[in-house]
This record gives sequence, structure tokens and C-alpha cells, in this order.
Amino acid sequence: MLLKTFGWSFAVTALGLVAAAFYGGWTAFGIVAILAILEISLSFDNAVVNAGILKKMNAFWQKIFLTVGVLIAVFGMRLVFPVVIVAISAKMGPIEAVDLAVNNKDRYQELVTDAHPAIAAFGGMFLLMIFLDFIFEDRDIQWLRWIERPLAKLGKVDMLSVCIALIVLLITSFTFATHAHQHGGAHVDKAQTVLIAGIAGLITYMIVGGLSGYFEDKLEEEEEREHEEEEEAARSGRQKPAIVLAGQAAFFMFLYLEVLDASFSFDGVIGAFAITNDIVLMALGLGIGAMYVRSLTVYLVRQGTLDDYVYLEHGAHYAIGALAVILMVTIQYEIHEVITGLVGVVLIAWSFFSSVRRNRALAAEGKGTGEKAEVSSGV
Repeated sequence: MLLKTFGWSFAVTALGLVAAAFYGGWTAFGIVAILAILEISLSFDNAVVNAGILKKMNAFWQKIFLTVGVLIAVFGMRLVFPVVIVAISAKMGPIEAVDLAVNNKDRYQELVTDAHPAIAAFGGMFLLMIFLDFIFEDRDIQWLRWIERPLAKLGKVDMLSVCIALIVLLITSFTFATHAHQHGGAHVDKAQTVLIAGIAGLITYMIVGGLSGYFEDKLEEEEEREHEEEEEAARSGRQKPAIVLAGQAAFFMFLYLEVLDASFSFDGVIGAFAITNDIVLMALGLGIGAMYVRSLTVYLVRQGTLDDYVYLEHGAHYAIGALAVILMVTIQYEIHEVITGLVGVVLIAWSFFSSVRRNRALAAEGKGTGEKAEVSSGV
């Protein structure tokens, strides 16, 4: 199972490190290895959240996620995206931006750094909406019940998450964004840029998330109808009709996963410039890390890890909320990537051990881990 799931990741790692060694020697080899580790540490919570979505998709779409999805993640977000950002922010053509990335790396890094407020606002709002919609939902299983129970009651208010997100965006625009960090330590007023980018992130979430949720609900309705028709067909001897909606539902869920991955990759791409401004090494290192994140996602699905450790998804969403706040703060202040990575690791580790305690308590009561009986996590 391990080799089957992570085989491509191992292969990509070997090829990427060899390519780095040929490209820039042992120094490049070390930089690519560090970038890969950075990407994995920053995106483990991404894998957990992805797994919660991917487990609803069939084997075909899981393969698409590992093939086409990887191409989008590696070449799109880790290679093309920084170039596109530079082209848009500097108002230059894509060919000129590529030439700048290859031949004038210092200027390229400056332009990406200057574009960080807009990137952080877009990604921060998208991730914040994911966290808010999760925390305001009434769930059978709750982890930090002293927080989640009252918030679930508040979540019954329509559009509350959107209102809170917009309030956060306004506060950010008139605080952190008025002294946005730029290259060389300078600070400039980016309030309007942050406001527009944040609204764009919110709109993107509502469109993509809304479409995926709509088709997911339709799929569940079709599955219920299929079950009824299957029983009727069994009684009458007729052949049951096939469901065609699954393709649409899976496609929009796949699209949602790609946008989610893009939002998670923002901090990794920006953080990579603290290690190197070579776009080739950046693409190799972050690409290797992205491959492991995707393999880990599929591994969690196939092992049923989220069903066995029920608080993991909670921990990952709390990590998403923390990352959203960190992205907003980094508009003005620099926060080291180690801190960003540790926040997510600590929250997920905490939720994992809380899940282990829950399972042991259920086993001690003779109920088994398959039941949904609520057991205190100690928090």
C-alpha cells in the first residue's frame, strides 16, 4: 500500500534531486531538498482537508487528482503562478516576465515580494471562509466542544461567515495594509489592493465552493433515488438506470480541490524566496513537496484514517484558520516559515492524540471505534 501510493512521489523525488544536481551541483541539490521539506511541513493540513473531500470521489477521480492535479499544482502554482503574478503586478508581458525570472532573479524576487499583499489577501480570505464554514456547522462529533457548540448555534444565522470574513478584510485593509511590507524593508499603503484581492478571494470561494456543494447535494439526492430504484428493479426484474451526475459533481469537487491547493501554496511560494530566488530550483523543490502532499491525501483516504481519527479534520481546519490569520498579518509583518509550519503541525498532532484518547475510551467501554458516541477529548 505504501509503495503503491507513494511510488510516484519517490520517483519524482529522485528525478528532481538528480536534475537539481545537474543544474547547480550539490548546493542546488540541498536547496531543492530543503524546499521539498518546507512544502510538506506547510501543507500537511492541506492533505488532511483534501482527504475529507477526496474520499467522496471514486477511484477514477482520485487518479485524476494524482495526475492532472499534480501537473496543475507543480507547473501551474509553483512555476507559472509566480510568473503570472509578476507580469500582472509589473504590467509586463508573460515572455518578459519569464525572461526576468531567468536572467534577473533579484528584480524578479522584488516584484513577487511587492505582490505579496494581494496574494496574501486573496489566499487568506479563501482559507478563512473554509475555516468559518467548518466551525459554524453543527456536527455530531465535536473536538473543542467549549468553542464549537456555541459557534454551531451562531452558525444558524444566514451569511454569518461571509459577514465575519468581510469585517476581517476591512480591518486588515485599514490596519496591516496601510503599512504593507515591501522589498528592502519599505512600507507602503496597499489598502485598496488588499481590499480588491480579498473580495476576489471571497468571490472565488463562493463560486467554486458553491458549485461543488450544489453538485455534491445533487449527487446525494441521486444516490438516494438510485437506491430506491435499485430496490424496485430487483423486485420487478428491470435493469436500473445509470447515474450520470457523478461526473459533474466530481469535476466541481476536483476544481474546488485545485483552488484550495492554490490557496495553500501561496505561503510556500512566498516563503521559498527566503531560501532561493531561482525559479527552476523553486519549482523542483516545491513540486516534490506537492507530490508528497497529494500522495498523503490519497493514503489517508484509502486507509480510512479520517474515520479512525475523527478529530484530525477538526485540527486541520483550525490550522487553516491560523494560516488565514498569518497570511493577513504577513501583509505588514514578516513571519518565519518555521512558525507557520509549526502551528499547523502542533494543531494536527493535538487533534490526532485527542482522537487516540477518544478511541481508547470507546474501546474501554466496549463500544468500538466505529460508533459515533461522543467521548470527551479532554478539552
